[in-house]
Amino acid sequence: MEATVIIKRPLVTEKSTYASSEHNRYSFEVDPRATKPQIRRAIEELYEVRVLGVATQNRKGQLRRNKHGSWRAKKMKQAIVKIHQEDRIELF
Repeated sequence: MEATVIIKRPLVTEKSTYASSEHNRYSFEVDPRATKPQIRRAIEELYEVRVLGVATQNRKGQLRRNKHGSWRAKKMKQAIVKIHQEDRIELF
């Protein structure tokens, strides 16, 4: 798979912003079929940084409800990538 197919988008939340500024950890939504070595190579290729570690989570879709009925939100795979302390990823 290509790097642009593996990495779907960066996840920007309060928690991930704090982790990126304090611990050099960045969160991304990735393709569910991607493995840790593939994610590592994709991040290194796209952002030109040195990756120290990759942690992944398979998040199941939550049940959402409103007055018209209920549905299940999409499933996603999240990757938390730790990069070298001298490197930075500029998301904005």
